[in-house]
Amino acid sequence: MRICSSTLQLLCAAALLAGCQGNDGSDAGQAGHNGKSGDSARKNDKAPLSAPSGDAVRGKQLLAQYHCGSCHAIPEVPVARGVVGPTLDGYGRRSYIAGHIPNAPETLARFIVDPAALKPGTSMPAMGVSLAEARDMAAYLTALQ
Repeated sequence: MRICSSTLQLLCAAALLAGCQGNDGSDAGQAGHNGKSGDSARKNDKAPLSAPSGDAVRGKQLLAQYHCGSCHAIPEVPVARGVVGPTLDGYGRRSYIAGHIPNAPETLARFIVDPAALKPGTSMPAMGVSLAEARDMAAYLTALQ
């Protein structure tokens, strides 16, 4: 029996949704860093992150090259309209990576390289991104205000 491409994509999306986070980047049902959940927690996100060491222009290109938009909506990245993972719009204002890990450019780069090493059980896969490439991606994402 042949499975068409769209059916396979739907099955993959359904599998990822089983362990996925909410669209705001926090785990569903978890309180934000200030003990509040939902919109209240997002309004109190910290100030913009410190300057990353990567190249944001190259990072934007790499986000497209590695097809991060298959799962995430990413501003100004062509065809990055995914809905399986959280939107990355305004990422630079977020306090946490994956709802639990304090957000800093180098930590984000390490998370991009090996998500499960920092958050066991995460649905985000390791995509074979090098640390240098991840630093560039982190530079672009942390610039999103």
